[in-house]
Formats: sequence, structure tokens, C-alpha cells
Amino acid sequence: FGVVAFGGYKLVNGASGSGGKSSRIGIKYTVKCEEIDERVYDEPLKYIPSQVMSNGELCSVNIVGVEKEPHYVMTADGQWVEEYGKVDLVFSLEGTVANTAVITSEVGSQEIRVGKSDHIVKSEFIEVTGGVITSVEWDIPE
Repeated sequence: FGVVAFGGYKLVNGASGSGGKSSRIGIKYTVKCEEIDERVYDEPLKYIPSQVMSNGELCSVNIVGVEKEPHYVMTADGQWVEEYGKVDLVFSLEGTVANTAVITSEVGSQEIRVGKSDHIVKSEFIEVTGGVITSVEWDIPE
């Protein structure tokens, strides 16, 4: 009876480790997308929060915010000036990812690591490409 009860507990609560269902941990990260047409900023606001999508499937991460920053370019004489009509968008995302022995946090088909470039911020309603992941926080249980 004890073996059956333990097996039932593992089935209901999920096994961890090899061969079992892995647990999940919280993740928060930011993605900066540069030189975006400023008109694109207003559209995502309508759809935030929005669940992240990858390869046609919804993921366990949400786009929870977006901020607009001026986009600067360097002139021929070495001065930085704000580029008219262009902005940098900083997206905030949070949710859960698989808790594995080595943190290879993946949201759909994209790995989440600080400095990772060519990141796509995508939901059913939003898609902004060319992002760089600028920060990542994991809620790793001790």
C-alpha cells in the first residue's frame, strides 16, 4: 500500500529529475528593441498584458509592460542626436520556465540569457524583432 500511495503522490504532484515532469520557476526579463518606428509604440499598449507566442503556440510567459525611450544616432561630426520618428522599446516579460539542472531557460524556441540578440517579442497581437535581452531574474527556490 505504501508504494501505491507514494506512486499516486508522485503522479499527482509531478516527479522531478530525469524521466519525470520538471518543476517550474519564475522568470522576469527585459528586451530592448532599437530603432523602431515610433507609431509601433502605441499599438502594443492596447494588447498588454499579452501572452507570449512561439511557433504558433502560447507560452507560460506574458508581456507585462513596454516603455519608450528616444533613439539616438551619431552624426558625421561625432554628436549624438535623437532620431526623429524612431524610438527604442523596452519590453518587460514574466512567467515561468522549466526548472532543470542547468538553467537553459527557454520560452518557446528562444533561449533567455542576458545579452542574447535577435530576440523576438511576439504574442497573438504583437511582433517586434531584433531585441536584445538586457536583464534576467529567476525565482529559484532555495
